[in-house]
Amino acid sequence: MLEILLALVAALLFALGTVLQQKASLDAPSTAEGSHSGLLLRMARRPVWLAGIAADALGFGAQAVALTIGQIAVVQPLLIASVVFALPLGARLTGQHVGRRDVGAAVLVTVALAAFLVVANPSGGRSDAPLHAWVIAGAALGGASALLAVLARRAPRKLKAALLGAGAGLLFALSAALTKAVGDQIRHGLLTIFSDWHLYALAVVGYASLTLNQLALATGALAPAIATSMALDPIASVVLGVALFAETLSATALGTAVGIAALAATLAGIAVLAHAWEPPALARGAQRPSA
Repeated sequence: MLEILLALVAALLFALGTVLQQKASLDAPSTAEGSHSGLLLRMARRPVWLAGIAADALGFGAQAVALTIGQIAVVQPLLIASVVFALPLGARLTGQHVGRRDVGAAVLVTVALAAFLVVANPSGGRSDAPLHAWVIAGAALGGASALLAVLARRAPRKLKAALLGAGAGLLFALSAALTKAVGDQIRHGLLTIFSDWHLYALAVVGYASLTLNQLALATGALAPAIATSMALDPIASVVLGVALFAETLSATALGTAVGIAALAATLAGIAVLAHAWEPPALARGAQRPSA
């Protein structure tokens, strides 16, 4: 289906964007230092980082169309494929080593994702949710992300990366839900989105998620940052798909069990692949930027 193809295109572009942003942080670690409030402005001075943002923007466009025509419980899990696409990109741009274990993990993620989509069979749904449901979802995910960011302030480097990545993953899911709602508004006329609150909420949540993600990457502990972000985004997205958009998953006991097992296998593959994002020089302890 078209939404699946668009989601895979978005995953490829997001992988390129993340690798380029990672490269910018590694090439000039001092740029990623300093206050959190000015981080994005400092990184914007790096052409490589801007190229990464451009790739992310194109990926967001493909994701937005996919979310508008499909279910969030389908599109967001497929974006996990970005960790698979990142293998050859990372090997070319940041010098990461791709071994047999990484290839095996990539195959596991691909097969498990396919199994989840076939067995869970997300379907149905609506284009928007009542305001009170949005308030509850926003408070839950936004509050959790804020708490994770606070806890990350004094945490050791790897734990800090994991906490910030987790916060970014939760906000990525909320951004996807808001994107789906904005996409539906465009169907009623382009100008209608400017009189609707979803667009402005998306801008705030999108900026916060981008900042948390960049802070996580800037720690230099890329594996926990990528793993937690990639793991929580699809999980939270499936929950939002059911809670906000009334999407349905397989109701049989066997289907639920297989779906959970497939998702667990996907997350296990992510944990392995996340380590492949860490360039050899960084893995040996050299050139680790602080944040």
